[in-house]
Amino acid sequence: MKKGDLFRRLLQIVIVLFGISFITFALTYIAPGDPVRAMYAASGTIPREEILEQTREKMGLNEPFFTQYLSWLTDCLRGDFGTSYMYHRPVAELILERLGPTLRLAFFSLALMLIVAVPLGILSATHKGRPADFIIRVGTFFGVSLPNFWVGLMLLYVFSVRLGVLPVVSDGQGFRKMILPAVTLAFAMAGKYTRQVRTAFLGELNQDYVTGARCRGISERMILWRHVLPNAVLPLITMLGLSLGSLLGGTAVVEVIFSYPGLGNLAVDAITSMDYPLIQGYVLWIALIYMALNLLVDLSYRFLAPGTSENQ
Repeated sequence: MKKGDLFRRLLQIVIVLFGISFITFALTYIAPGDPVRAMYAASGTIPREEILEQTREKMGLNEPFFTQYLSWLTDCLRGDFGTSYMYHRPVAELILERLGPTLRLAFFSLALMLIVAVPLGILSATHKGRPADFIIRVGTFFGVSLPNFWVGLMLLYVFSVRLGVLPVVSDGQGFRKMILPAVTLAFAMAGKYTRQVRTAFLGELNQDYVTGARCRGISERMILWRHVLPNAVLPLITMLGLSLGSLLGGTAVVEVIFSYPGLGNLAVDAITSMDYPLIQGYVLWIALIYMALNLLVDLSYRFLAPGTSENQ
């Protein structure tokens, strides 16, 4: 990626972030319900209408839409995403606090997925049309088809309720408490990535350089690991970046099932309590994470496949 291309990508990120900020603020602005009333209800009090009106005036909620948006955007540019109605704490502080557990869960899930998907995908590709290939393809069909919430509930029932070997609630601390949510997230990803690895390997195994290597007497294992694997892995980098962005955004359903203290659970709490500053800050952070990871994936091609990055 050339410097000019990098500048254009950064400019696109800035423009997209401004667009997302406007849309997010507009949607929360027109959303039904009264955030001030919900804020007091969360604390267990129902004040008089006069106090509600005074609070709205103090928080600037009676100002025109564009006045509120510009004020909020100016604060965001200074790193101030507002204060949570529900937690009465800075939004940025809450998001950063939940980012750590989400990071641990995301990388653990990706590691589990790769440990399963890459060997199975290679095995399926090298045994195309054989029983092993058929069994793996059927397994990936179920992996892709079964919803995360059902897989999570079944794992919870078997390993926590029936067998009692793993905890029901995961607080994000300790290896054992992360196993069930990580396996739940890795389950569906493993099915998708196994298929992608199989497709990538089959495409490379049909290339002329593989035929030439076989004619020169190079062993199948050497061809597979020294030549096919590096070329087949490159197309998966983009998928890994997008998957990591999705996991860092927080998989809300899984986090709620296991009471995992991640970003997804925080977002659900913010939506149910109409915590608009927290919702707006969360959406901006997730958009920034997605675009930053996408940019890093593109930059990685410059080092892993220089010819590819120059042609993009």
